[in-house]
Amino acid sequence: MKFTAEQIAAILEGEVAGNPNTEVYKLAKIEEGTEGSLTFLANPKYQQYIYSTKASITIVNKTFEPETAINTTLIKVDDAYKSFSKLLEYYNQVKLMKSGIEQPSVISEGVTYGDGLYLGSFCYIGKNVKIGNNVKIYPNTFVGDNVVIGDNTILFAGVRVYSETEIGNGCTVHSGAIIGSDGFGFTPNEEGVYSKVPQIGNVILEDNVDVGACTTIDRATLGSTIIKKGVKLDNQIQIAHNVVIGENTVIASQTGVAGSTKIGKNCIIGGQVGIVGHITIGNNVRIQAQSGVGKSIPDGETIQGSPALGYSDFNKSYVHFRNLPKIVADIEELKQQNKQ
Repeated sequence: MKFTAEQIAAILEGEVAGNPNTEVYKLAKIEEGTEGSLTFLANPKYQQYIYSTKASITIVNKTFEPETAINTTLIKVDDAYKSFSKLLEYYNQVKLMKSGIEQPSVISEGVTYGDGLYLGSFCYIGKNVKIGNNVKIYPNTFVGDNVVIGDNTILFAGVRVYSETEIGNGCTVHSGAIIGSDGFGFTPNEEGVYSKVPQIGNVILEDNVDVGACTTIDRATLGSTIIKKGVKLDNQIQIAHNVVIGENTVIASQTGVAGSTKIGKNCIIGGQVGIVGHITIGNNVRIQAQSGVGKSIPDGETIQGSPALGYSDFNKSYVHFRNLPKIVADIEELKQQNKQ
């Protein structure tokens, strides 16, 4: 797909300095630009590259004036960085602008769907599924019975959505994610043999939720596992049954949240954090990477460590952790002096 400098300038409300008919079909860093590519200059540290770049079009600030001759066509805008970001978003939308139902695919009885559906090949859509407008479901995706999918949601290739799941508007679920698998519920008998506890709840993703690749969100035992609007989950995260994650909370990869824990809104949770079940984490909490959380946390706390401590307490204690051999040696020396 090719765009001219004139077309791009219209999208960005910018001005063309050079040939308005110059065409591009790919994006590049300014120092790696090649013919047919589009790049941008926002950081003055990279200004030297605009004189050597082979990119066909470069987005620059309106204040930029070349000191010597350049070969690239310029598009001048108020803020080059913001404009390039806007263009990336537009490019991504165009790239994902697919529609139609590819074959082979299976659409079961009772399914309804809105305008602009894209259903990739080898997809399976179960009974009584309700799909909104402009939904994109990429190849090899499974959607179980009675699932609801809102408008403008994207399920990338290989996603598995179990029955009864509800997915809101504007959600993105990346490849390999599993939504609605059974919660980890087993009970032992007197001989220590485990029997499965039926998991008959569901998962609810509210609007504008992002779920990373190979992340798993388990269905509730009863009721719902709820991921509230605006939540962003990284790759390879485990969310257990009956967990509730509050609005606009962000969780980094390889974090595990055990069953029935409630996480507040606007939290930031680092990678490889382990959170036990049946606790409450307040609003605006910050949990540093590789922390182990074993008890409830009030609003606004920042914690670190395993088991997790208050962030400032951890940093103070860490000074002593590093000096433990010396501290022990000093204690032993004092003991010897006392004996004398």
